[in-house]
Order: sequence, then C-alpha cells, then structure tokens
Amino acid sequence: MIGRGIGYGKPKGTLGMRPLIAGNWKMNGLSASLAEVAELARALETQPANVDVLVCPPFTLLTAAVAAARNRMGIGAQTCHASPSGAHTGDVSAEMIKDAGGVAVIVGHSERRQGYGETDADVAAKVRAAWRAGLHPIICVGETEAEHDAGHTLDVVKTQLGGSLPASAGPMSATVAYEPIWAIGSGRTPSHEEIAGVHHHIRKSLETLVGPAAAGVRILYGGSVKPANAAAILAIRDVDGALVGGASLKAAEFLPIIEARS
Repeated sequence: MIGRGIGYGKPKGTLGMRPLIAGNWKMNGLSASLAEVAELARALETQPANVDVLVCPPFTLLTAAVAAARNRMGIGAQTCHASPSGAHTGDVSAEMIKDAGGVAVIVGHSERRQGYGETDADVAAKVRAAWRAGLHPIICVGETEAEHDAGHTLDVVKTQLGGSLPASAGPMSATVAYEPIWAIGSGRTPSHEEIAGVHHHIRKSLETLVGPAAAGVRILYGGSVKPANAAAILAIRDVDGALVGGASLKAAEFLPIIEARS
C-alpha cells in the first residue's frame, strides 16, 4: 500500500486492480473548500467505497486537507519540482509534498505541458522525484484536438508515454491517466469505442515498456467526467478509474462518480 487511500487490492478493477477515482482541483479552493473534503470523508466513513479515492487540492490546502480527510482518502499534489531542494523560487519538491502528508502527485498534466512548456523528459524527471520521495505519480498523456482530428492520437500517446515513464516503472509504482486535451473542461468526451481503443493501446505500449508489470499499472480516463457519464465510462475495458476535474470540487458531484465505480 503506497498510502492510505491509494492502495492496491483486488476487488473490481479491469485487470484485478482496485480502481482509483482521483480529483484534480487545479487552481481552485480556499480554506472554506476544506468542508468539501470533510463531507467526502464523512460519506466514505458511513459507506466505504470499493475504490481508492484521491483528492489533489492546491499546495496551500495540502496539510489541512490531509487532516480533513481523516484517513478516508488520499491527498495528493498537482505537480512537483524534480529536485529535492535548492534555488527554485516558487516551486515545491516531492519531499515537501510527502512531508505535508501527501501520498501522490499528478505529473505531466496537459496544462503543465502546454502552459509551462514541460517536456516528456521533464515529466520523467518528476516521476523519478516522486519515487525518490515515496509518492505515487499519476502520469498524464493526451492529444490536442488537431492531433485527434488528424488521426494521430495513438502515436502521440505512445510517444508521450515512452518519454514520460522511466523504464523501472511497474505495479504499485505509477498510474497513467489518459486525458484528451480537447475534452478537458469542454463537456465533450470521446466515444466509448475511442476510449477503449486508446486505453488498450496504452496497455500494449506499457507492455512494451515494462513487460508483464504493465498488467498492474492502472490507467485512468480524464476529460469532462461527470456524474451523468461516469458509470458508462468506468465500465469500459482497461479503464481502471478516473481523473476528475471540475466535478471533484464539490462532494455532492464527486461522490456519485465514486459510487458509479463502486
């Protein structure tokens, strides 16, 4: 078990893995938002979900969110610096996240790749930093709308994965999240057939990269996941959970997504 809320059991995952439902709050949330974490914790205490649950608030709320979660879910961060310390004004290291009580970190999100120019090599360095600090990395991959429309999705995802995932990855050490960039926050999602195809392609690519260990790497889907579409998306083969954006900000919206996979 990597941390409370992000363990690996064998109840219902596509390949025998325990599913993971993760929430990315992005640059949202003030102290009052901790009430949503507390409400989520109370609900999970009353009716435990048959999934692992993770919430990634902004750095400013990390320590307080760990307390509000009361060990009912994992709390993670949205990025980290590759170095453990140093002259990096404004950055936060994986060790700092661990010290604050975090158990996981999202790396390579498209908003970091596009807005901050992060490369696959940068993402791989952050994955190694997460491992160094004892955090579980969630590695994001996904194509732009232009790449999707041109039929390059599988090539883009394979290239990003190969460059972002160090060769030593294996079960219990990393999660992959497929997030088509054109679907994030747009209300649009790929067809179920497209999602299944991309996730299968990721699984096959993982087999090439890490061998049999690929069977133990969870693959999440992200991109406009909502209570209304969660059950259908989470039922697709090779979808081992979800990385949820806006719908994770409110417990009343996030809980139905968790329950959809439970």
